Amino acid sequence: MALKIITDSASDVPVWMIEEFKLHVIPTPVVIDEKDYFDGQTIFPEEFYQILRSSKDVKTYHINTNMFYENFKPYAQNKDEVIYICFSTGIAGTFNAANLAKKELQEEYPDFDLTIIDSKCASLGFGLATYYALLMQKNGASKQQIIEGIQWHCDHMEHIFTVETLEFLFKGGRLSRTSAIAGGLLDIKPIIEVNDEGALKPVEKVRGRQKSLKRLIDIVGERGVDLKNQSIGVLHGDDKNTLELMKEQLRDTYGCSKFVENYVGCAIGAHTGPGIIGIIFLGEESPYKKYIH
Repeated sequence: MALKIITDSASDVPVWMIEEFKLHVIPTPVVIDEKDYFDGQTIFPEEFYQILRSSKDVKTYHINTNMFYENFKPYAQNKDEVIYICFSTGIAGTFNAANLAKKELQEEYPDFDLTIIDSKCASLGFGLATYYALLMQKNGASKQQIIEGIQWHCDHMEHIFTVETLEFLFKGGRLSRTSAIAGGLLDIKPIIEVNDEGALKPVEKVRGRQKSLKRLIDIVGERGVDLKNQSIGVLHGDDKNTLELMKEQLRDTYGCSKFVENYVGCAIGAHTGPGIIGIIFLGEESPYKKYIH
């Protein structure tokens, strides 16, 4: 009987965090040539990006109610209190499926205390919010403080990405064929954010890979606060060399020294393709600094 903080694999939390905090991460389903796999369980990023580069058919779908039921049930049986930090409703139907599972479980276990938080974040956006929640728990924050801290960090999380190819945005229906062809000919690289509604939204168009990467660094300075003292999320789609260059730029430009890094996982990577680069950071100074540093 304890307070448990859990999340799903769309949070792209790194392995060290899972191991250090014994974090339960519910795997996101991935369908490859009509066969189901589970992100971080039966399919891993290195293999996944090789598959994306092939001609195999890759799809994703959100964690369904039955999957949530099976993942939540042991906590209900053990009378644990649970906080589940969930993938954005602006991108997937995860939140609604989790709530249906909660309703079913509470019919069997009426005292099951499960708080489901719609992060309105993607990838390491809610991965960092999860990390801060785990630190708050470790450093003695109450359950209510942790819930309020998760909501604050999610509300103030900035996500910026750029892609190397427009092919996967087109395949996923986020770009028209005409825009994809024209963008490819002009070497257009969109800058994509997760907006206040928790949806992926192109906000700028830049010509050329190097200019798009530089623009990410510039946006961090325009939107970020207290950058040298916060943990910065950096992500890549099987492009570790570029990730290291971005970290170097963040160190040199803003004095950043604490990084949480990982691959962009299957949930987002399937729709953005190899070569995606992302930076995640807070746009305001956290009022919970005493717990998370």
